[in-house]
Amino acid sequence: MNDTVYVGNAGKDATLDRGWLLGHFKDGGDPRHSDAVEIKWGVHPRGDERASWVRGEVRTALLVLISGRFRVELPDRSVLLERRGDYVVWGRGTDHSWFAEEESVVLTVRWPSVPAGTSGR
Repeated sequence: MNDTVYVGNAGKDATLDRGWLLGHFKDGGDPRHSDAVEIKWGVHPRGDERASWVRGEVRTALLVLISGRFRVELPDRSVLLERRGDYVVWGRGTDHSWFAEEESVVLTVRWPSVPAGTSGR
């Protein structure tokens, strides 16, 4: 076995760490550990929403719709992702929230990977 390779299933592995598959929060010896980037497989039932806005974000984020209908709220606009592959990118300092209009699966990539408390996770 090669300790630099990990093979898994996003749906199964996502349940282990609130959807996050890769980032600084994985053990140092795990190939999924990264200080550079975080990746999340988010499965959201209809009506699921972020409990509160993320404020003072220090990361850049990319959110891609895999399935469903998902709304991302930004300070000056609301972005509806409704077709597979629709995506939104926001930069550092952009407050945000989200709401699943339908059962949705979204892939989130954000960078850099920073410890909790540095910004909302």
